Amino acid sequence: MSELRFVHLGFGADAVEYQAAWQEQRRVHAARFADEIPDTCLLLEHQAVYTAGRRTADSERPLDGTPVVDVDRGGKITWHGPGQLVGYPILKLPRPVDVVAHVRRLEEALIRVCADFGLETSRIEGRSGVWVLGDPADAPAASLGGLSLDFDPRLTDELFDPRLAGPEYAPSNAGQRGEDRKLAAIGIRVAKGVTMHGFALNCEPDNTSFDRIVPCGIRDAGVTSLSAELGRTVPVSEVLPVVEKRLREVLETADPLPRAV
Repeated sequence: MSELRFVHLGFGADAVEYQAAWQEQRRVHAARFADEIPDTCLLLEHQAVYTAGRRTADSERPLDGTPVVDVDRGGKITWHGPGQLVGYPILKLPRPVDVVAHVRRLEEALIRVCADFGLETSRIEGRSGVWVLGDPADAPAASLGGLSLDFDPRLTDELFDPRLAGPEYAPSNAGQRGEDRKLAAIGIRVAKGVTMHGFALNCEPDNTSFDRIVPCGIRDAGVTSLSAELGRTVPVSEVLPVVEKRLREVLETADPLPRAV
């Protein structure tokens, strides 16, 4: 791929309102489609907001009537806000776009970021994003709590994607582990061969914001952050240069191929 350009939209006190960032995404998407600009990744923090993908069910939305922005990406409902590093890679890929390969590249970059901070993370079969795996079921219960699972997500989870399988993925949790914890969410859209939306990496957010919803429509797993897992404050400002380094490393060296048809 060509050299990746990074654009910082706002962090901390300058965190970006969601609709403003969405409008900027659409502008950059149109410019990239027209080859007016190179591949571009927008990086930012959002002001606190819930956003819902096309498949979000009413039962997964906040019960207290908190406003939700409905968006045109895949996936279900999630939260964005302070302490979370959001990235929108707007890339032109060969058509028909191999969406799974694109998701895997984003996951790989974020897994490398976590490793740079000394945290082992993984993919999970059938589920996008970057995860901290729960302890084996026969290990002492972790202080984080969670669910004891007695079902197989491959049979019960409507979001389970069988394309997200293979040696890169830990097996689905059918009770063999404690609660898996999502550290980074990924939700994308592809229009005219150009990607939109992207990832949200939890650095030091207030994760109680996820308690009002069913994050990403997944009821049998939790949400975590770099700060929670590492036992120290890990601000967005510390993570930002590492994310840029690893995204550049993975995306600029990739040789995307069209999806086989």
